[in-house]
Amino acid sequence: MEERLKEAPCGFISIDESGYILEINNRFLTWMGYEEDAVTGKHIETFLTRVNRMFIHTYFFPTIQLHNSVEEFYINLTNSTGESIPVLLNARRYVREGVPVIDCMFIQMKQRIDYELELRSLQKTTEKAYQDREEAFVQLEKVYAEIARKQSEILEMNNELLNLSNTDKLTNISNRRFFTEELERHIDRYTKEGIVFSLLMVDIDHFKKVNDTYGHLAGDSVLVQLAGLLTQEVGSDNRVARLGGEEFVIILPETNAEEALKLAVKLNKAVENANWEIINRLTVSIGASTFSENDTDVTIVNCADQALYWAKENGRNCSIHYKEIG
Repeated sequence: MEERLKEAPCGFISIDESGYILEINNRFLTWMGYEEDAVTGKHIETFLTRVNRMFIHTYFFPTIQLHNSVEEFYINLTNSTGESIPVLLNARRYVREGVPVIDCMFIQMKQRIDYELELRSLQKTTEKAYQDREEAFVQLEKVYAEIARKQSEILEMNNELLNLSNTDKLTNISNRRFFTEELERHIDRYTKEGIVFSLLMVDIDHFKKVNDTYGHLAGDSVLVQLAGLLTQEVGSDNRVARLGGEEFVIILPETNAEEALKLAVKLNKAVENANWEIINRLTVSIGASTFSENDTDVTIVNCADQALYWAKENGRNCSIHYKEIG
């Protein structure tokens, strides 16, 4: 590894196509609290939580294989002491000496946290100034002005971070991170109030053929149009998110298995009968699952994914609920 990259102010690792670490720079080692010999040859999953491991495999690796790059991928790393480190990941795949390699660059998102800590410090200064108002009056006015400035900066930063972390860059709908948070919220609601909900996993049939025939720009246009169609069909009470590639997921609040499957079949017909701008015809396969007391955030997604697999195996352009195969 070049010396400048070794000592770069951002984290860097190089992995093979299976996810095993080939090279790692000093900044990343410092964040993680490991020695280089201890992690070289390990899988990138070493630094990920269970949920982030799922999205690495369902989004990151498929996207890097399809487009040779990934931009602004938001994940949380876990260091050797169990501390969570929020980062943005940019990656590029290339062939080096005949071997595919994926270079990954990490940037920590700690600035927002630092602003919040500084604001708390300023608030404590304000409390102290109240104890001796006459002596601290001039200083108090300065503190108020500084607090107002910091609050304005935090609000602006929060809006930017929310747009960045919760919205899919291509389709402008919710992304995998927002889906994860919404899933946790609905599970918590089910646990406390017993309110059932369902998931629909939607995947475009033969999407690779679309890209191969019309090009990736046309494929992107199809993804954008499909995102709009799904959002329109399911209504404002339901949330459509893009997991990555050609795969979408829909959370259906207060929806049982029968209602979920009925909506899925409706989506099959709507997609098949839509007027597509680039292609003549498009279909999707849909897998449905409904949360129960035995489920977790991982199993509910896996059940929908298995149902989607069965829909693909049964001829595509159809919908199957997990209870039909479970």
